Amino acid sequence: MSERPDDPEWRLDERRARIDAIDEQIQSLLADRARTAQEIARVKEACGDTMFYRPERERQVLARVRARHQGPLPEEDVLRIFREIMGSCLALEQALTVAYFGPEGSFTEGALRKHFGGAVAALPQATIAEVFRAVTAKAADFGVVPVENSAEGIVNHTHDLLMRSPLVIVGEVVLRVHHQLLARAQGLDEITHVAAHPQALAQCRGWIERHLAHCEQVAVSNNAEAARRAASESHLAAVASREAAAHWGLPILAANIEDAPDNATRFFVIGRHAVGPSGQDKTSLLLTAPHTPGSLHALLEPFARRGISLLRIESRPAQRALWEYVFFVDIAGHEKDPVIEEALAELEQRGGVVRRLGSYPQAV
Repeated sequence: MSERPDDPEWRLDERRARIDAIDEQIQSLLADRARTAQEIARVKEACGDTMFYRPERERQVLARVRARHQGPLPEEDVLRIFREIMGSCLALEQALTVAYFGPEGSFTEGALRKHFGGAVAALPQATIAEVFRAVTAKAADFGVVPVENSAEGIVNHTHDLLMRSPLVIVGEVVLRVHHQLLARAQGLDEITHVAAHPQALAQCRGWIERHLAHCEQVAVSNNAEAARRAASESHLAAVASREAAAHWGLPILAANIEDAPDNATRFFVIGRHAVGPSGQDKTSLLLTAPHTPGSLHALLEPFARRGISLLRIESRPAQRALWEYVFFVDIAGHEKDPVIEEALAELEQRGGVVRRLGSYPQAV
C-alpha cells in the first residue's frame, strides 16, 4: 500500500486509524464514568440515601452539554447520546422500572425512552389510571403519562387523576409527534377503515378528509393498538408512529400526515417523592376559589405582583358540585424558591385552596 500523504487511500486509512484511537478513548472514558457512578451509589448507601435517580441533577448535566455543544453533530443527537449514557450508568446504581400508557410502539413509550434512555425496564399499562396505580403500589418507580398536545389541548383523564392522586410530578418530556399511515394495503383506494386514538385522528383530520374521505374512522384506546389491528386486517389502516410500524412490520403508506408540522405532545413523569431545584424548573398547582366575581383574578394576582411567570392555566370540573371548577396552573420556578413560597403562603392566607402537584425540571 502506498504511504504517500497525497494518496487518497493512505489518507482514508490514516483517518480510520484516528477514529479507532478515538473510539478506544471513548470506551475507556465510559468505563471510568460507570465506575464513578458505582462509587456514588456506595457513598449514597453509606449515607442512607436511597434516592439514586435525581431529575434535577440530570437536567443540570444536560444543560451543560447543551452549553458546550459546538457541532457538527446535531444538538438533539448529542443530548440523546448523553441521556443514554446517564441512563446506563444509573442502571448500575439502581435498576428502575417505569410504567407508561400504551403497548410497545406508543408515543408514550417514545417519551419514556427519550427521558430515561433504553436501560430502564419499561412496564406498559392499558390505561392512564393503571400507570398511576402501578407507581402508587410500588410496582413501578415512576410513570409516564400524556398531559397535553399542542394542537388538541389537554388530556382530561390525566388531569382528573392528578386531582385525587398522592403522586407528584417529577419531570416533563416534550416529544415531537409525527403520525404515519400504516397498512398492509397496496394503495389508499384499498383502505375502508382508518383507526387511531381519537386525539391522533383529530390531529390528522385535514389529511384524512382529503385522502381517506371514503373511510370509516375507528377510535381505539391508543395508536399502537391501531397498528396491531392493521397488521391483521388488510383493509384497515392505522395512524401511528414509526416505532409501531417497525414493531408490527407494517409498511408506511404516507409519512408525517399530521395537519400541524410542529405538532408536539407534553408528558409528565410521575413519582412518589418530590425533587429538588435544578435551576430551570416549573411548578404545577391545583387551585380552587369561591364561585364569586373576581375569584380567578385573586388567585393569580399574587404571582403577577411578584413577577412570577404564568406558563399555563386550564380549568376542569371540580367533580364535587355542578358548575364548580378547579384550575391547573403551571408557573416558572420551583416551589422552594423564596418568591414562590411567599406567593403560595399569601394565597393560603386568603383562603384559596392550593395543592402542589410537583416542582420539576423543565424539559430539555
